[in-house]
Amino acid sequence: MANKLEAERPLSPHLQIYRPMLTMMMSIAHRITGASLAAGFLLLTWWLVAISIGPEAYEVVAGFFSSLLGRLLLFLFTWALVHHMLGGIRHLIWDTGAALDKTSIEVAAWLTIVSSIVLTVLIWVAGYALQGAH
Repeated sequence: MANKLEAERPLSPHLQIYRPMLTMMMSIAHRITGASLAAGFLLLTWWLVAISIGPEAYEVVAGFFSSLLGRLLLFLFTWALVHHMLGGIRHLIWDTGAALDKTSIEVAAWLTIVSSIVLTVLIWVAGYALQGAH
């Protein structure tokens, strides 16, 4: 009977037990953006290799990046890069022992979310503005 009871309970705390919290979601988002950056840097590598190969290879990559899917991937890569960077800055601040109270942690999480979206949009607006200036 004891073995049956032990088998029915979770062996360790699991996401089904915990109520999702902003800090938990930010931790997960930080890991996802970090992994996404690896894929994004593969796209960057493809672009650099194409430049080094020549105009024909570059045209293929430029065609992809100018497509809707290519632009979406570049936008998401930009957001992942900015979000991951801001998350890293947040952790550096925490490493100093500052802003570790519950309110500061929540405010920093929301600042990271909002700032990453705003900065990503500003980067893209600036990019299009500079492109149009030429």
